[in-house]
Amino acid sequence: MTTKPIDAGQLRAALVPVLDWLDGAAEQPARPVLAAAVRTSLRAFAQHHPGRAVEVRVPPFAAVQCLAGGAHTRGTPPHVVETDARHWLAMATGRLDWASALADGAVSASGHRAAEVGALLPLGIASRLRDAE
Repeated sequence: MTTKPIDAGQLRAALVPVLDWLDGAAEQPARPVLAAAVRTSLRAFAQHHPGRAVEVRVPPFAAVQCLAGGAHTRGTPPHVVETDARHWLAMATGRLDWASALADGAVSASGHRAAEVGALLPLGIASRLRDAE
């Protein structure tokens, strides 16, 4: 995964094609479209919350490390958030809140720092996409 910074335009361009699907008004997008939305939004999240204390995983598309603090160097990190593409994108765009995702089992969060990810969602610009259209 590249480390080139994500700007608001790139994030918007990656997310707009999946919004109707997230809202239940369209079929699941093609895999490359879905992959781009997940990878771009994860990179934007990690860019805005740099560090290596927590790993956020959205298999099979991507995983990022984020949040300042102690970093792991080998094996499974102590603080992990894992979910699927639909739930990640729904949380990133403000269509699903962290507490509901946890309660429904849509998100797996291990380690005491994992919950910090939920407090940082949705991504600012991603939650305003519908307003800007």
